[in-house]
Amino acid sequence: MTEPGEIRASDAEREAVVEQLRVASVEGRLTLVELTDRTEAAYTATTHAELALLTQDLPAGTAPAPAPAPAPAPRPEGRKRRWFVGVMGDSKRRGSWRIEQELGAVAVMGDVLLDLREAEVRTNQVDILAVSVMGDVKIIVPDGVIVDLDGMAIMGDKKVDVQQAPPGMNVPVVRVQAYAVMGDVKVIGDAQAQPLQRGFAAWREHWQRLHGDDWRQLGRQLRAEGRELRRQLNDDRRGLHGGH
Repeated sequence: MTEPGEIRASDAEREAVVEQLRVASVEGRLTLVELTDRTEAAYTATTHAELALLTQDLPAGTAPAPAPAPAPAPRPEGRKRRWFVGVMGDSKRRGSWRIEQELGAVAVMGDVLLDLREAEVRTNQVDILAVSVMGDVKIIVPDGVIVDLDGMAIMGDKKVDVQQAPPGMNVPVVRVQAYAVMGDVKVIGDAQAQPLQRGFAAWREHWQRLHGDDWRQLGRQLRAEGRELRRQLNDDRRGLHGGH
């Protein structure tokens, strides 16, 4: 008899989980890197158990089942672009922060760094206007997103160095309109930046993708190895006491 967790997942069930993850991100429950990691894992999942693992800490249940896509979150009225400006100096934003409007980055003989990986993205996509005049604008994103870079560079450079998702996947999108005049605008991924320290949940998903084992089986194996180690330590301790 096939166990419930061993039932193979369909494309529709994978897409339903990806949509649930996207909605959770807009609600502020997942950071951009968590959304990207889990989305990638959903597309590579083969069973219901693997899909359920990705949504077990989210509301509305964990059973993977097709669901109609909710309407996109409306853009808040009256919200202006949020600016980060470095004029002959530095402006940096990293760590945990919230993105719920369009962003602007201006570097004039200075540097601006925007690290989006741990940000809570409350919009369906991230829109950034980046202007560099004899300065540098660097935007760090998790590998696996889609980056749409447009604009122009005059005696400067604009480039993307991100391991992007294959076409057709419903993954986060970062759109950058770049204008560089004797300066640089760069969008880079984890492989080109200092990787983030993975949380336990993300690590567990990453381990599962690498090794293909069910996380429950991994837990049972670790507990059994722990019991065996404790038994050996107790035996060694008794042997030492018995020898005196």
